[in-house]
Amino acid sequence: MKIGAVEIPALARLAPMAGITNAPFRLIARECGSGLTTSEEMDAAALLTGHPFADAIAAYYPAERPLAMQLLGKDPDLLARAAERCQVLGADIVDLNMGCPMPKITGKGKGAALMRDVAASALILRALRKAASVPLTVKIRGGWDDEHLNAVEVAQMAEAEGVDAITVHPRTRSQRFTGKAPWAIIREVVESVSVPVTGNGDVHSMAEARRMVAETGCASVMIGRGALGSPWIFDESFETLPREGQRDLKARVIARHVSLIREHFREKYALIQMKKHLAWYTEGLGHATECRARIFQTRSPEEVWEVFQSYWTSTRVLVA
Repeated sequence: MKIGAVEIPALARLAPMAGITNAPFRLIARECGSGLTTSEEMDAAALLTGHPFADAIAAYYPAERPLAMQLLGKDPDLLARAAERCQVLGADIVDLNMGCPMPKITGKGKGAALMRDVAASALILRALRKAASVPLTVKIRGGWDDEHLNAVEVAQMAEAEGVDAITVHPRTRSQRFTGKAPWAIIREVVESVSVPVTGNGDVHSMAEARRMVAETGCASVMIGRGALGSPWIFDESFETLPREGQRDLKARVIARHVSLIREHFREKYALIQMKKHLAWYTEGLGHATECRARIFQTRSPEEVWEVFQSYWTSTRVLVA
């Protein structure tokens, strides 16, 4: 798949997730085989004012590239200037978030709320297209709720405004992440536009990614929650490894991830990130519930790593 002139060398790629897809996790996913990575959502206004939090989100490793930077906002001028800023920072692709369902975002008219006013969103994409010399993409949902399923309308508008690719998470804003993702909506978008469409939702293996492509005709697959605690999901060969081979690969990936977290973040935030990711990595470990409880009681990066390692080495029971 190509997005503009950017070659995406693999079928699946990591989805942007707030508070999760920071530089260390993105690099891990890239090293495991993700064809592209995308930053956490960055509020356009915060990025332009040089807010330290926004600058931290924009940080990346050169080895991650190609890298998409995702913007959040509703003001066309601010978003256009933020897109220019992303390009200065090194973005290979600029992505507009039209899919975040969280009330603190939609309540401000951002994220999935943009799907409620197609005409206003067209003006935003027009401004972004004028400002961006790199490929421009958009991530949308199935619609606001079951009474307003307008993914096809929004996708056609986005194509008319010059976007290079569209990602579709078919759940509505009101569903958030509950229920089963209706892949049929992805297929409807694929059939309604000529730009490449990426599917997203309920993919937890490369086998499921290939099934999504077969059922919807999408050009690539974005994996979000399915990659939490399992970045090796992007490794096409992982499923063919024997159990001990899978365990060894997991151990290397986890150690590498922890090393990157400690290298990239100050101790306080490194501890937060290590607790979060190591808790996810306990999936398949014996006594995982007990291990997670101890993880969240730790008070230093050294301690949380020691706790995880003690459980890892005490059990050989892992789920592939």
